Amino acid sequence: FLMIRRPPRSTPKPSSAASDVYKRQKMWKKLEKTDLQNAIHHFKTHFFEIAHLKRTEKHISDPLKNSAAKRMNMFLRWMVRNDKIVDFGIWNSISPAKLSCPLDVHSGNVARKLGLLKRKQNDAKAVKELDNALRKLDATEPAKYDFALFGLGVFENF
Repeated sequence: FLMIRRPPRSTPKPSSAASDVYKRQKMWKKLEKTDLQNAIHHFKTHFFEIAHLKRTEKHISDPLKNSAAKRMNMFLRWMVRNDKIVDFGIWNSISPAKLSCPLDVHSGNVARKLGLLKRKQNDAKAVKELDNALRKLDATEPAKYDFALFGLGVFENF
């Protein structure tokens, strides 16, 4: 999935798509002025401008099509946050305050039990609702609660 057959426009020779994503980090910074959910939509558009197999499109969701975009929010958490344990924090041009908590069935169920989320579906609207609740707890790093929500759901059967 990460290898491409034709070079992307931003590089003169064949490259991995992951390398191209890194080189386009500046795009994330420009789009950050709106919000990262919009940036994910624009990233998906740019990412699939290069030659790719149709089946790879399912791996990058679009929040503007009401997806929770868990994989992309998780990727952004890894790249932006720096907890010196799991999150790399190598993209320091984006503020952790802009991140959304990656929402899946486990973190969603725990968030509902804790009263952080009322919406029953795990979709883009639920991500927005959870973002609002987590930003009340810590506006500077709302995504830091991801592992706690996920862990309570998976490991503790909360």
